[in-house]
Amino acid sequence: MKYDTLGNTGIEVSEVGFGAWVVGTDWWGDRTREQAIDMVQHAVDRDVTFFDTGDVYGHGDSEELVGEALAEVREEVTVSTKVGYDFYNNPQAGHGELPKKVTPEWVRTALDRSLDRLGMDHVELLMLHNANVDEVTPDVLETLDELREEGKVEAIGWALGPSIGWLADGDAAVENEFDVVQTVFNLFEQTPGQHFIDTIRERDADTSVVARVPHSSGLLNEQVTPETEFEADDHRAHRPTEWYETGFEKLETLRFLERDGERTMGQAAIQWLLAHDEVASVTPTFRTTDDIEEWAGAPDTPALSDTEYDRVQSLYHDDFGIERDDGMDALRSSVGGDDLDETGMQSAGD
Repeated sequence: MKYDTLGNTGIEVSEVGFGAWVVGTDWWGDRTREQAIDMVQHAVDRDVTFFDTGDVYGHGDSEELVGEALAEVREEVTVSTKVGYDFYNNPQAGHGELPKKVTPEWVRTALDRSLDRLGMDHVELLMLHNANVDEVTPDVLETLDELREEGKVEAIGWALGPSIGWLADGDAAVENEFDVVQTVFNLFEQTPGQHFIDTIRERDADTSVVARVPHSSGLLNEQVTPETEFEADDHRAHRPTEWYETGFEKLETLRFLERDGERTMGQAAIQWLLAHDEVASVTPTFRTTDDIEEWAGAPDTPALSDTEYDRVQSLYHDDFGIERDDGMDALRSSVGGDDLDETGMQSAGD
């Protein structure tokens, strides 16, 4: 494992982190509480030190599991959680989005409830969960500063949902000197991640990127193949069939990234992200301990050469030579889509 820091905070994170949305919910397969805790602790054993959860994951269950699993190693790990949804007063309808709530009072109350579930007196990183730019008022920003001064959080971030909104939101995070922007970012879905990297560089900002969905919902680690049949509650099933059909073809153009015995495609996908200095950590969706074994080892595999990276980018800009609709337009939006229409950019889907 290798390690990086979040912005200029000095907070250390493993370059491969544990996205704890996978525990506490059944959106990525069923597992018992004991199995979920074993997964988190297995990640610790494989030198993963960054654990990213959220209050809405399992309506608090993920935080409770993470807190219990990390109790004995609390001083050795970096913990992040998210607030911004009111699941306390609203039922979850399938995988639909819950009502957002981002006010000074709610941020403070939600964090206190999260800390209770985690069994911790602070978290290293607190992120606003899919907050719209107009919700993050000066009063909210002041509250985040107060929470830092009180020692309840050490760094702040903004977690973006590209199919919900991202352009104005992420740009505001960089402008307001948030320590972290978290977004979907991978070889196939380079927007919005690349946009924020460009923005960070242009502004000489200290914001770090935390990349999620690094394997493009199972394509780049080949957990989704032409033979895959999704269970009804599998979160990846929301993507259209055309997305996967085009993805299978794109994947074949990237076989040059594999190195037999040295680097798998799943590891290469992570190494491509780590080739960007602004990416502090990558949070893949671990479904099994075998996933942890493979992907936690990615930083120790050969880094992509300049030639490999440039070849990937050439393929990406040519849409991997595939000239047909991937079916994703209905999932690409940002604040209603108007801001994207003006730029010509397309976002990833969650």
